[in-house]
Amino acid sequence: MNFEKIRLSNGLRLILIPNRHTRAVTVLVLFGVGSRYETKENNGISHFLEHLVFKGTKKRPSALELVEVLDKIGGIYNAYTAKEYTGYFAKVDSQHLKIAVDWLSDLVLQPLLREEDIERERKVIIQEIKMYLDTPMKYVGDLWERLLYKDSSLGRLVLGEEAVVRKMTRRDLVNYYQTHYSSLNSVVVVSGNFHPLRARELIKEYFCKFRKKRKKAPQKVRERQRQPQLLVYYKKTDQTHICLGVRGYDIFHKDKYALELLSVILGGNMSSRLFVEIREKRGLAYYVNTSTNFYTDSGYLVTQCGVAHDNLGKTVEVILENYRKIKREGVSSQELQKAKDYLKGVVSLSLETSDAQASFLGHQEILTNKIEDLETKFKKIDRVRPEDIQKVASDIFRPEKLNLALIGPFKNKKKIEKLLTI
Repeated sequence: MNFEKIRLSNGLRLILIPNRHTRAVTVLVLFGVGSRYETKENNGISHFLEHLVFKGTKKRPSALELVEVLDKIGGIYNAYTAKEYTGYFAKVDSQHLKIAVDWLSDLVLQPLLREEDIERERKVIIQEIKMYLDTPMKYVGDLWERLLYKDSSLGRLVLGEEAVVRKMTRRDLVNYYQTHYSSLNSVVVVSGNFHPLRARELIKEYFCKFRKKRKKAPQKVRERQRQPQLLVYYKKTDQTHICLGVRGYDIFHKDKYALELLSVILGGNMSSRLFVEIREKRGLAYYVNTSTNFYTDSGYLVTQCGVAHDNLGKTVEVILENYRKIKREGVSSQELQKAKDYLKGVVSLSLETSDAQASFLGHQEILTNKIEDLETKFKKIDRVRPEDIQKVASDIFRPEKLNLALIGPFKNKKKIEKLLTI
């Protein structure tokens, strides 16, 4: 995956990933802003703004006019908001690159943000929040982060709270847009079948009027945990959904890849330790997985699954015993090599499309201001030794880093708290 990184005269970062072996081209615009840049009083505004720009621009005043541009050529387009970034993309046949660049620049540079659209979209977002809260398999992950990060911006919902969304004004949204949507806080990625010089000229032409404004730093994470923590969200569900794990490392940490490999060994695939123990041997859960998440100043490893209510205790004990075992005994060279080959294979296969390649490089740039290519990433994975895995396990599997969040019909927390020993 060859790429070129360019900084334009207005400060905009441009990443070009040419590939002649595809008919598609993707243009992705990323902004270094998400829900962790919000306050308690405007929580959800990043996501609200992401919705609102699709309601009309100066060039295409209605939502229908806006989306028909890409619908007429069979384009794929969407947007997403995360805790540390917001993205907008268009994927089209390579002959339509200019249309995609024109459309995206119009979308993010000239949104109308009209009062009537705000009132209409407010109702849509409130329904999205309700839908999300009614999906415990997803919502438990946010409760897990609330447990870790409390009432800081990193611990709040990306979608926001209904009461806060109801109070947002046009002035709030316009001010937030003008503060965070700028050339100095964004990255444009072009990936797929295109001529680099042509793409560069198009981006310069269509994004030349981007305002220049410095990025504001988000609230820093402060982790002060001293003992195991528990969050129980009472809900009459048919299953108990749990997130059980530990605080880990940030995206810049030297042991980041050892932590990733540890998560693969524990619950990253169908032959992992926890999948075999919880599903195959005991039949306790349909879904079970262990994963990592890396923010710019924090991170974690977590195991998630859904179980019968009366199997909660047994499942927690199995997970914790596997945490303890890997801390106590480590892993074999063979098991570690399998995890390495799996991780490298998953990454390689996930990067077959132009949009995936754009996201892979663009997200690195917007979060870290640098790009690690596949070769470098794979070398770092290969350098991890069995003793590195055990060292990381010993560091993270400790009482003062242990956390459990769950959704289910439980009122007695004390019984559950007694399970949290590691």
